[in-house]
Amino acid sequence: MSELTLSRDERLRLKADSHHLEPVVLLGAHGLTEGVFKEIDRALVAHELVKVRTPALDRPQRELMFQQVAERLGAARIQLIGRLMVLFRPAPKDPRPRARAPAPVPKAKRPAASPAPRGGDKVGRPARAPFPARSRRPGAAPLPQSGKRTGNPRRRPAQT
Repeated sequence: MSELTLSRDERLRLKADSHHLEPVVLLGAHGLTEGVFKEIDRALVAHELVKVRTPALDRPQRELMFQQVAERLGAARIQLIGRLMVLFRPAPKDPRPRARAPAPVPKAKRPAASPAPRGGDKVGRPARAPFPARSRRPGAAPLPQSGKRTGNPRRRPAQT
């Protein structure tokens, strides 16, 4: 395969996209082996844009390794920074169309709520009877039947 070439703008965009990525493939002391090429190929199929960490070699050796990987896998060289290589290869297009998911079945419409009866609430429940009178504390006078408190219970009555 031959190396993929990209325009300057595409390369710059991919550089920016690769900034947050972690290395997916780590090369060991044995360098570029068949297993390493298969792993980089698998990562390119899955992610399109990958980082590869190389062993601590001289810069010319790393550049040569970067070029070999790109040519053999048909990928584009995006960036070589220190011991990290960034490669890009667009995902292969699947010649067979994907099976479409079945269309969702529409939910049955709920019948409209009947108008609320007089004295009931909006949902159509009948009006409830008010709670029986309760006292605030044991031995205290019961609350008024209307449910409203009258006056401040802590306030002293006015002196006349």
